[in-house]
Amino acid sequence: MLARVALAALIASAPTAHFRVVSADPVDSTPHVLDGIVNAITVVGDTVVVGGSFSEVSDAARTTAYPRSNLFAYDLATGRVLPDFAPIVPGPVYGLAAGDQGTVYVGGEFIGVNDSPARSLARLKLSDGSLVTGFAPRIGGGMVSTLARQGSKLYVGGDFTSPRTALARIDATTGAADPAFGITPGASLTPRVKVYAIAATRYRLAVDGSFTTLDGRSRPQLGLIDISGPTARLAPWRTEAYARPCMSAFPSYVRGLDFSPDGHYFAVVTTGGPRGGMCDTAARFETYTKGATIKPTWVNATGGDSLYAVSVTGAAVYVGGHQRWLNNPQGRDSAGPGAVSRPGIGAIHPTTGMALSWNPTRERGIGVKAFYAHHSGLLVGSDTTRLGREYHARIGMFPLP
Repeated sequence: MLARVALAALIASAPTAHFRVVSADPVDSTPHVLDGIVNAITVVGDTVVVGGSFSEVSDAARTTAYPRSNLFAYDLATGRVLPDFAPIVPGPVYGLAAGDQGTVYVGGEFIGVNDSPARSLARLKLSDGSLVTGFAPRIGGGMVSTLARQGSKLYVGGDFTSPRTALARIDATTGAADPAFGITPGASLTPRVKVYAIAATRYRLAVDGSFTTLDGRSRPQLGLIDISGPTARLAPWRTEAYARPCMSAFPSYVRGLDFSPDGHYFAVVTTGGPRGGMCDTAARFETYTKGATIKPTWVNATGGDSLYAVSVTGAAVYVGGHQRWLNNPQGRDSAGPGAVSRPGIGAIHPTTGMALSWNPTRERGIGVKAFYAHHSGLLVGSDTTRLGREYHARIGMFPLP
């Protein structure tokens, strides 16, 4: 029985593979987030959990509005907003991860949930939104920006100072910090070291943020950690791709990352401004290459617009932000030679690195902040209300054909 539970946990945390590109026509059943922004999405069984900074949601038909404090859930198949999951989260939610037994991990910038202490990280029951007793992480000194679960371990990133600086591995049941994980980001490009995004496979943890070192060794804004054994070790993988500065307004500019379903490669997206290089780009890297100056397999540039989110499904590398174009390495806030229009959302061929023909369009706004690929499609979270030329306020889903 324990073996079956462990296997189920690993399967639940594994990336979802798609064998074709999703439809450009969003489903009509998703609810609407009526204000603010969606920052994070996860799926727990047949339930979609959505986090961000908002106060009200509605059903798909826009006939009923529900007050929701930065977090809500709905049925994946029907879009029905779950009436009993309405926790009070008094601050923005930035990270979500599926838990076992109908629970979800919630990370963000808050000091409690439902008027009970729960600083920056909590585990909640989907049945009624209550806190799961016994889960007591010691997050302090800052907020949680990203979560990734692998089996019995939960990886946590942000700008907190305890139980470790900006990056920690904790027990998914108790919240206790794992002493076998001691790799710390350092030498920050910003006043506080911050981890923006993490992604995990069974053997590797990818981390990006404002750091230039991991475990005291040079890793400018991006690094891989070997988590195949009981004690985490820095992987022999380093790139100088993000060592070059972008605009001064973006001292650190690497934002989103995601592994392929088989874990053999991962994609990274950036902001940074129209400076060329790796600013405002999507790039693919090979996970198990070894070296000190590893180069990206390919780079696709927007020509001056930020990308914040990426999802790798095997069939495509989906990217989202407030971009106007892809295939635009010579653009400087303009469409250069070969540029293709991909407003707000696009898909890139995993092998060639060129934009696919998929072009549903999205009202650009700040940008896509969350993707979640699952067995029936691709969920998208942002700050705008038009997706695929239809009204889908801040949350929508492109189905698999």
